[in-house]
Amino acid sequence: MKDFQPPHHQYQHVAHHHAHVDPAVAARARGRRRLFLTLFLPLFGFFLYRGGGHILNKLNPPPEDIFRRRAVENPIKDAEWVAMVGTLENLAYAYTGHVGIYIKDLNSGKVWEYNPDKLFPSASLIKVPIMVATCEMIKRGEISLDTRIKLTRNDRTGGSGSLKWARDGTSLSVMRIIYKMITESDNTATKMLIDYAGISYFQQAFSELGLIYTKIYPEGLSLTSSRVERENYTTAREMAMLMERIYKGEMVDRNLSEFMLDVLKHNKSRSRLRKGLPIGWEIGHKTGLLRKSCHDVGVVFSPRGDYIIAVLTSNVPDYSSAKGFISSVAKTTYEYYKIDADYAEANGGVNHKS
Repeated sequence: MKDFQPPHHQYQHVAHHHAHVDPAVAARARGRRRLFLTLFLPLFGFFLYRGGGHILNKLNPPPEDIFRRRAVENPIKDAEWVAMVGTLENLAYAYTGHVGIYIKDLNSGKVWEYNPDKLFPSASLIKVPIMVATCEMIKRGEISLDTRIKLTRNDRTGGSGSLKWARDGTSLSVMRIIYKMITESDNTATKMLIDYAGISYFQQAFSELGLIYTKIYPEGLSLTSSRVERENYTTAREMAMLMERIYKGEMVDRNLSEFMLDVLKHNKSRSRLRKGLPIGWEIGHKTGLLRKSCHDVGVVFSPRGDYIIAVLTSNVPDYSSAKGFISSVAKTTYEYYKIDADYAEANGGVNHKS
C-alpha cells in the first residue's frame, strides 16, 4: 500500500513519472478538462456579457429608450389644450372652404380632430407614402440609397422642382431623388421613382402600410387644374399617422425613419405651417397644392413637447387664403406651446420682467 502524499507531491509525481500513469486515466482527465472548457467557460462568458451589457445599457440606453423617456419640462396643461382647440375649432368653422385637421400632442397623447376622415385631393402629400414605400424596397435589399437611376425624357414633368431642367441621362442616387421629391416637391423626381418601381408596386405598398383612403392612380398625378377621372385622395388622420410613425421610428425601421424625418426637416417651404411658427422651432413637414386644395402636414418640435399637425383644405376660394389659414392654425398652436416670460415666471423660472 502506497503512502499518502499531499496533492502538490502527487502532481510532482505525475510530472516526473508520467510514463507510469495509466493512459486511460489520463484520457479521462483530458476529457474532463475539455468538457470544462467547452461548457463552463462559454457559460461564464455569457453571464459576464449579459451582466456587463445590462450595466452598459443602464449607463448608455439606446436612443429609442431615451426618446420614450424624454421628459417635457413644462407640458401643455389640460386647460390650455381645451382653450387651444376651442380657438382652432372657431378658425376651422369660419374658413370658407373644406377643412380637415388632426393634431396630436406626442407627450400626453391628447388628440383634437376636425373632419379627420374627410377625403381631400392629396396633391403633393402623396409624396410622403411614396417615400415610405421606396424605403420599404431599401429595407428588403431590392435597392439602396446609393442605387442610381437615370432621368429619361418620359420622366420629365412640369410644376415644382429643378430636375425638369436636368439633361436626359442624368444619373441620380435614390437618396438624392427622395431628397428632391420631398424638399423641393420635385415632380420629376417623383416620376423617376414611380417609373422605376411601377405604379402597381406603390398601389400595393400603400395598402400594406395600412392606408385605407390614401390611394395612388396615374390620373391623380396629373397637374391639370380641372377634375380628373380618378383622383388621389387622402385624409388628415392618415397623413398624421404616417408622420407619427416616422417620428417614433416605427416606419420601415428605426434608421430609415430617422432618414425620412431628416429629409422632412429640410423642406424648403417657408409658407403655411412654417410661416406660423417661430424661426427657432424645428419642423419636419410636407406641403401640397393642386386643384383648389392646399395642405401642410408635419411634426413640430416645441419647447413644451412635440406634436403632429395636419391641416388639409379643398374647394378653397384662392391659394393665398388657404395658405394664410394654415399659417393661422400653426400660429394658434405656437401661442400655447411657447414658453414666454410670464409662463416661466409663474412656474418658478429664471426669466423675470425688468
